Amino acid sequence: MLWLKFNWLNGECNLMNIETDRLMLREMTEADFEALYAVLADADTMKHYPHPFNEDSVREWIRRNLERYKIFGFGLWAVVLKETGEVIGDCGLTLQVINGQIKPEIGYHIRKDCQRRGYASEAAKAARDWTFMNTPFNIVYSYMKHTNVPSCRTAMAYGCKLVDEFEDEHNERFKVYAISRAEWEESRR
Repeated sequence: MLWLKFNWLNGECNLMNIETDRLMLREMTEADFEALYAVLADADTMKHYPHPFNEDSVREWIRRNLERYKIFGFGLWAVVLKETGEVIGDCGLTLQVINGQIKPEIGYHIRKDCQRRGYASEAAKAARDWTFMNTPFNIVYSYMKHTNVPSCRTAMAYGCKLVDEFEDEHNERFKVYAISRAEWEESRR
């Protein structure tokens, strides 16, 4: 089932809620702080970021996504296990600077004890479908440090192909994966 906050294609506003077989993606709230802190402050989960988040960084993360919902109608959403109602991470659509250009990107973070169960792929597929059904974007990206093999696998699992590699200003190497609207439509036939 799919309910939307804002449909860019026809201008409709509704409550945002995306459901998959095992998950629900919904707008995060300040009440999700503890659950998201367990994900974003974990050194193993965040090893491909400059550092794990502290409490202030997690609060800012939530605040930025609340702002994104108001401005764009999308952002990173809380990933909730339907069976228990437990928040196990985030996944969604944001606008990111990728190799010098602003592009729509699907990102995902799943709590360490819930990884390797297909939750990131399931959530990313739902975010991809939502993006192509509700925005004018004709391509969506995921990018990550070249050493982040699990994230690369997740991008491929939701249909992306490697389209670029680049180094940033700190000489960090990144891989860029993407899927086009046409490729997504073809895969649904």
